[in-house]
Amino acid sequence: MKRCLIVDDSSVIRKVAKRILAGPDMLVAEAGSAYEAIEICTHEMPEAIVVDATLPDMDAAELISRLVALDPDAKPHILLCTYAMDIGPIMRAKRAGAAGYMLKPFTRAQLLNNFRQLQAAA
Repeated sequence: MKRCLIVDDSSVIRKVAKRILAGPDMLVAEAGSAYEAIEICTHEMPEAIVVDATLPDMDAAELISRLVALDPDAKPHILLCTYAMDIGPIMRAKRAGAAGYMLKPFTRAQLLNNFRQLQAAA
């Protein structure tokens, strides 16, 4: 079973993403902060991670760098989730290890399509 972590300070975004992605082939966990995400990934690195671009406790690129550094062999597929098409934060996230990005608010089709593109979902 594949595992995914949704990292967003909005409980609504986490719950919507979890409802869309959770199923018989995907176990979805939630983190409301960057530090909570690091704690979860320290114990077990998920195959896919969706990271909010505007977490209040840490810059998204820094979080992505830290997550990638936890287990260099794991190579999780990381997707940045942002409200604005701002190339600076997107490029910093990609340099840190993000595989891609998507805009919020997202639809079910957009989220699933991003996961197909990342080869993180069946």
